[in-house]
Amino acid sequence: MLFGSISYLNLLPFQVFLKRYISNNAASMSYSHNRAVPSTINKALKRRAIHAAFISSVESRKCKCTDLGIIAHKKVYSVLLLEGKNQTDPASATSNQLANILNLQGKVLIGDAALKYYLDGGEGLDLAEEWYSKTGLPFVFARLCYNKHGKSIEKLARTFAQTKVKIPQYILKYEAKKRGITPKQLIWYLEHIYYKLDWKAKRSLKKFLSA
Repeated sequence: MLFGSISYLNLLPFQVFLKRYISNNAASMSYSHNRAVPSTINKALKRRAIHAAFISSVESRKCKCTDLGIIAHKKVYSVLLLEGKNQTDPASATSNQLANILNLQGKVLIGDAALKYYLDGGEGLDLAEEWYSKTGLPFVFARLCYNKHGKSIEKLARTFAQTKVKIPQYILKYEAKKRGITPKQLIWYLEHIYYKLDWKAKRSLKKFLSA
């Protein structure tokens, strides 16, 4: 089984969990360590180069998906719209569409670069917050979807949803240093992300995909 992996910090808890899960199920699973931005992962799943991945919500309509996603209630801090002329982020699919649905003008910036920009004092609109202001709902940026090994993926998703993941200090320090932030800032950021699609998240996703 080959997993694709978005290269952003918002999936760090899942990546830590997945490595542990695989070590306990080594006979039946393998893991693709090739990390990439969301737009690249979307294409890889579509052409079946990988079997499962968190893919952009906007690309998940026709996919088989679990009840896991990358979800933010109100602010997310890593999906921003900066002042200036309209400019999409080539790494994104969902966030570009979200800005269009919200009828907002500016430059879309996502992922770790957006988080670093915010933490360094940069200003911009938080698109998750803008969505909440309009709908009163959280926003689902991505979903864990698959094209093969459905039973195993669904079991993995349920296990992750029930697991409290503790990230080792050495990983926190390494990942934070790589992004030019502190471990404390990394932990703070992850407190604004959750992964289990509850009824509000499902309602929000339906609203977004039908807009």
